[in-house]
Amino acid sequence: MKIAITSGKGGTGKTTVSTGLFHIITRYLKYNVQLLDCDVEEPDCHIFIKASENCRYPVTIAIPEIETEKCTFCGKCKSVCAYNAIIMLPPAGYIEVVEDMCHGCGACLYVCPEKAIRENIKSVGKITHYDYYVQDEFIEGRMDVGSALQTRVIRETINHAGEDGIILMDSPPGTSCPVIATASKADYVIMVTEPTPFGLYDLKLMADTVRQLGKKHGIVINKAGFDYEPLYNFINENKIPILGEIPFKREYAEAYSKGMIPADSDVELRKIFMGIINSIINGKTL
Repeated sequence: MKIAITSGKGGTGKTTVSTGLFHIITRYLKYNVQLLDCDVEEPDCHIFIKASENCRYPVTIAIPEIETEKCTFCGKCKSVCAYNAIIMLPPAGYIEVVEDMCHGCGACLYVCPEKAIRENIKSVGKITHYDYYVQDEFIEGRMDVGSALQTRVIRETINHAGEDGIILMDSPPGTSCPVIATASKADYVIMVTEPTPFGLYDLKLMADTVRQLGKKHGIVINKAGFDYEPLYNFINENKIPILGEIPFKREYAEAYSKGMIPADSDVELRKIFMGIINSIINGKTL
């Protein structure tokens, strides 16, 4: 079962929930589990999951290079490019691929009648496998500096997951393409929010996105304890199950700032995380 942990905005507590669930399932519940850090632009699960590196795999794409002397400037490659990554100026005899816009789909290579295009392999990121309690429990995707292909690295990260047990996917924040690339592969989506106007605004965007994807979903309220009525009104009106509420406590923030998992030493928080995963696995929110 793949579970994506999302949030409409950064700083809501998505990684707190992801790493907390992973640690609790690994330590106290009898399920096989993997954690995938799909926030490839800024992965930080490794700060809290003190695991040992096992192996690395590169993530690459094939970038086309056009041989100008063979090109007849027919324009077929430019017209077929869905990402407008080809610049062509026939009067100047100029044609070039903009690497940062190219997604390596190979369409231009396929349609070129003059065979004037060859491909060069370019690195866009890497996938790192870590051993936590057993082998390959934690997998991190990380973009290369300067790369813009988040979705490519995210898809490869998810492809490295096993096929059994629970797979937790720490999603990028927001509701853009990288989030869709993660949530679209999930069987269930946990939406993390906070009882603030900003939290509610972004929760509405996330809830609408998840509904359009047709995914089963529930909410975890982080920093709970503030009586922000509009948030609970929205949740009740849309009949979204609340999986758990993490209290707003200074000691949780202090532990998190030190790279610790608060649920590791707090019995109350441990029970909350157990309740979240049991609600999903036992079908109470499905």
